[in-house]
Amino acid sequence: MSLFWTVIRHLAEIEAMATSKKVITREEWEKRLNDVKVRKEDMNKLVMNFLVTEGYVEAAEKFRLESGTEPDIDLATITDRMAVKKAVQCGNMEDAIEKVNDLNPEILDTNPQLFFHLQQQRLIELIRNGKIEEALEFAQEELAPRGEENQSFLDELERTVALLAFEDVTNCPVGELLDISQRLKTASEVNAAILTSQSHEKDPKLPSLLKMLIWAQNQLDEKAAYPRINNLSTGALEDPTV
Repeated sequence: MSLFWTVIRHLAEIEAMATSKKVITREEWEKRLNDVKVRKEDMNKLVMNFLVTEGYVEAAEKFRLESGTEPDIDLATITDRMAVKKAVQCGNMEDAIEKVNDLNPEILDTNPQLFFHLQQQRLIELIRNGKIEEALEFAQEELAPRGEENQSFLDELERTVALLAFEDVTNCPVGELLDISQRLKTASEVNAAILTSQSHEKDPKLPSLLKMLIWAQNQLDEKAAYPRINNLSTGALEDPTV
């Protein structure tokens, strides 16, 4: 059984036993936790999954050598994926699109929404750099035809072009498009698409497991007082407040 379902099953069993709110001592709780057997191999796979998905290629290679845990994709592809992500984060959209096509042309051929968002980000960068005439020409020739085929694309294009109507973008209702967060959003989308094309999960398993832990603790809080994990960075148990 995977680590994820082992933890959830254990918490569910405890919740089922707590028909009325009761106090579970640290000693009893730690004994229950110690009864849960988690294989080291499963823990290592969880760590490797996080390193690979988030793009920590050097750490993944070092962890592979130290733990003997093999990644489920070629680590060399991580470097290529991170190069694409960095290009988007830096606003080098032509370079990013070229790198995606070098990696796998089918990614953009089969994902029109991603391609539109990359082109939209390119338009945003032109506007950011004050290349107004070039931005208008690019919007008309490259993005407008796609907007005619897809209403949501047209809505996004209109929002983006609205940036041109304001000299001071701080007063623009769509000024957030020029925020770095917009670049990060686009970078995250292309990163997920590349992972999917490589038959790899687009999101690491570890954050999902931690979210499930928080959910399970919140459910158990209604029926029992027990040593809970409040600081996920340390994983330390804190005694219940009675």
